[in-house]
Amino acid sequence: MLLYACAAAVVVPGMRVLVAATAPAEQVAGPQLVRRIWQRPLPVVASVLVALMTAMAVVQTIAPAVLHHLERVPDGPWWRAPSALLVESSGWIQILFNLAALIAVAPVAERLFGPVRMLVVYLVSGIAAQAVSLASWSKHGAGNSVAICGLVGALAVVYALRGPDPALRKLALLVPLAGIVLCAITNNHGVGVVVGCVLGVGLALWEGAVDLEAWSTAQP
Repeated sequence: MLLYACAAAVVVPGMRVLVAATAPAEQVAGPQLVRRIWQRPLPVVASVLVALMTAMAVVQTIAPAVLHHLERVPDGPWWRAPSALLVESSGWIQILFNLAALIAVAPVAERLFGPVRMLVVYLVSGIAAQAVSLASWSKHGAGNSVAICGLVGALAVVYALRGPDPALRKLALLVPLAGIVLCAITNNHGVGVVVGCVLGVGLALWEGAVDLEAWSTAQP
């Protein structure tokens, strides 16, 4: 029950922040929101990540041995931490869910943080979570949801510190709180969230690192 509550505490504020960053002056949802998120100019790094994860999903389906060669395993080498971000250990449900989350979150993070900073948050959060799991928490598994959680954490904290809507700023604080609780119950998604939040603090304090205009204007 606590796990689901934490998931809701990440997803609900996260979606509100995504909408605020995409179309702050309008009520949009579903396909219209996705079209707005992926409007031109296309976010290049987000596009590459989506294409890469789609290709890897096909590869691991055609050749299941790829999953075993890349996922976390007990006493596995250090490089299993980054490689575990490339495959999904729970089959097509995890693949589809994580692809949908990546499609929604990555382009927004890229437009706000820039392509390099977005990729840094994604990789550092994801690798940190996989490394903690590899060391002790859960030595078997894989997936990029921990990296996506890092992006959500960074977006939430940046909005909490710099966003224009006071109510949403308070709601966004649920995300780091949920990350801490997830860490307390040794769920590696909490590591992704917390690392993303820490990086988000740095981005919020770094003058010019975040396109704050995205939260005050919306393109038609």
